[in-house]
Amino acid sequence: MDANQPEIVAALRKVGASVTPIHAVGQGCPDLLVGFRGRTLVLEVKDGSKPPSARKLTDDEAVWFGNWKGEAYVVETPEQAIEYLTRSGANGRQ
Repeated sequence: MDANQPEIVAALRKVGASVTPIHAVGQGCPDLLVGFRGRTLVLEVKDGSKPPSARKLTDDEAVWFGNWKGEAYVVETPEQAIEYLTRSGANGRQ
């Protein structure tokens, strides 16, 4: 779990999202399962204060993201997480 995960979880919950940490699943599974206004997203949290090399997806995470057919995003800040959450009709992978 990255150090900024609690801050991101708190921000998501503050805007009314339900959040379940799932980082312990392993095998490249992202950190957070997020529900908001009928949508479900998964978020991988990376610590933006670390150097870029430490923010890259692990091999397992890259495989997971490559196989996932739903909304999945990598976020570094609460603002970024809320931006993905509130995008109308968002349907991508970043």
